[in-house]
Amino acid sequence: MTKTALMTRSDSKCELCASTDNLDVFRVPPDLDGGFDKSILACETCISQINGDIEMDTNHWRCLTESMWNENIPVQVMAWRMLSRLNSESWAQDALDMLYLEDETLSWAKVTGEGQSDENSLVHKDSNGVKLAAGDTVVLIKDLNVKGTSFTAKRGTSVRRISLVQDNAEHIEGRVNGQQIVILTQFVKKSV
Repeated sequence: MTKTALMTRSDSKCELCASTDNLDVFRVPPDLDGGFDKSILACETCISQINGDIEMDTNHWRCLTESMWNENIPVQVMAWRMLSRLNSESWAQDALDMLYLEDETLSWAKVTGEGQSDENSLVHKDSNGVKLAAGDTVVLIKDLNVKGTSFTAKRGTSVRRISLVQDNAEHIEGRVNGQQIVILTQFVKKSV
């Protein structure tokens, strides 16, 4: 149903580059379960470059100088994010300087960290102040009762291949006892 509504909204064209080939629903992060108002219709080329599956073709993204004016908020958010990613290109920086987003829309656009320099982006640190990165292994420093389950994650448990919660520097995610859980960074230390 979402794809049909997006096809109608976009006139059966990619809402970023206007291609009519290989169109699919792209759910705008972090709302990956979102519907019509949290998604765009995008072509395979755009989706692959957004996700980093293929190398970024800066010339392909010149289309953003038009799609950034789209009235639909999810399209504006993705245009802002891609222009931010390409801001080393003068044309992209010029377009970004012209683009105005309402405060709420801009907050949504910034939630993934696009357009933020390293000193402004969220930094996840363990209990000792050591910077954590996605894919790191951490060790629990205290027993943790896991909400919604009947088990306790024991002190000393290794959590491999953690992922970082993008909008909260105090939260990481990892698997303990085969279950994906959110863990407070104050209760872990990075494993060397």
